[in-house]
Amino acid sequence: MKQKIKATHLGTVLMVLVAAFIMAAKPFSANLDDAAQLMLGGIIISLNIWIFKPFDLSYSAGGLFLAFFALALGLKPGIVFSGFTQSAIWTLVPALFFGFALQKTGLGKRIALGIIKLFKPSYLSLVLAWALIGVILSLLTPSSTVRVAIMIPIAVQCCELCKLEKGSKGNSLILLTAFGMALIPGSGWMSGVLWGPIISGMINSVLETQGLVTFSNWYSVLFVPIVVTTILLIAGSLLVLKPKEELSNDAINAIKEQAVEKLSRHELFASIILITVFVFFLTNRYHGLPDAAVCLAAVFLFFLSGVLEAKDFNTGVNWDLIVFIAMALSFSAIFSETGISRWLAGIVVPALAPIAGNPYLFMFSIMVFVFLWRFFDVALFIPTIAILVPILPSIEATYSISPLVWLFVFVMAGNSFVMAYQNMWAMMSRSIAGEWAFTNKHLGIYGVIYFVACFTALLIAIPMWINAGLFG
Repeated sequence: MKQKIKATHLGTVLMVLVAAFIMAAKPFSANLDDAAQLMLGGIIISLNIWIFKPFDLSYSAGGLFLAFFALALGLKPGIVFSGFTQSAIWTLVPALFFGFALQKTGLGKRIALGIIKLFKPSYLSLVLAWALIGVILSLLTPSSTVRVAIMIPIAVQCCELCKLEKGSKGNSLILLTAFGMALIPGSGWMSGVLWGPIISGMINSVLETQGLVTFSNWYSVLFVPIVVTTILLIAGSLLVLKPKEELSNDAINAIKEQAVEKLSRHELFASIILITVFVFFLTNRYHGLPDAAVCLAAVFLFFLSGVLEAKDFNTGVNWDLIVFIAMALSFSAIFSETGISRWLAGIVVPALAPIAGNPYLFMFSIMVFVFLWRFFDVALFIPTIAILVPILPSIEATYSISPLVWLFVFVMAGNSFVMAYQNMWAMMSRSIAGEWAFTNKHLGIYGVIYFVACFTALLIAIPMWINAGLFG
């Protein structure tokens, strides 16, 4: 029996052939020197590893290949590993520890169950409960992974206690809402989602945009459209996925009767530390401490108080993800040093001319493109962001479009989930839920609702951005 050729295999072969052609034929000699074209080929191979994961290679393997290739071409270590020295990566590492502490101590589960018990029995109340849970957990940890790990098991428990049929609308509504609320609401502020340190680190590492993305700028640009998107996602899901049959009072009472242990010493310490961190983020303009310093101090207190132990250092953080993101953060320096960013700007910037004159046409066109592109870039959308970020200053210089408006583009496209393979948190949710998992059909419907919600939110956000001077 013949084995089917996977699309990922075809993608790998195509990208490797393109890389080999560029390195051998050097077709861009008019704009790039030989070393830059070799580096471009190496970058394409790294992107292939990140996007298609041939031979089941890890994300960090792609980063290590990129580092090896750049060093072999003679780039300085300070350029190649610049992502590891950025404060963004040292905000990201503690952020993952925060999530681990929230999960390890049971504080996250306590919060989630406590909120569910506050609401009366109905699909509407459960959906609103998940929204509130998502917001509160986002204040305590930016890790969407941890929020999914906390919320989905409780959502499954709700489905079981409510005796919902597996694969039914009601079952999918509860699970998809838990998944969506773990992802979307926290994007409204920079410390509420891992996109915060990742995207801010990339943009702030570019010479022309250093220090541009701050907590207040992120909040002013994204908070309102994220709120609108969240509300529309909730309303749309209730309209399309809500089943006709109502939940029984007995089912909700069974949920409310779930026992919760007494608050432990470690839970108390964890809550105090995490709340203090968020307060420091909000009051940065007064105390002036860098976010990375605040985060690192908090991790030290976690270990000092015993909330985290020495063995947790290896298990509390996904180091594969850290190496991947750190190398992605190095893209700007590598692109600038080799002249690739200047060459890409010469291609991309003129191509935007037909749409750049109208903010509405520009944003809607870009959003359609990136949402379609997400079907191909499944590596958390980070490779695409890393490629586009060094070009943003040229776009601003030519069309007076602030790099800040791209925050919405990057975050919303990065969270898209029409199909499960596009979104690692969707796949994680299905894995955790097991036989109770939402169906592909219902995920697709929820993803389309999210798509429509994002574009509707733009209608409100664009006038705000125009008034703020982000266009022209």
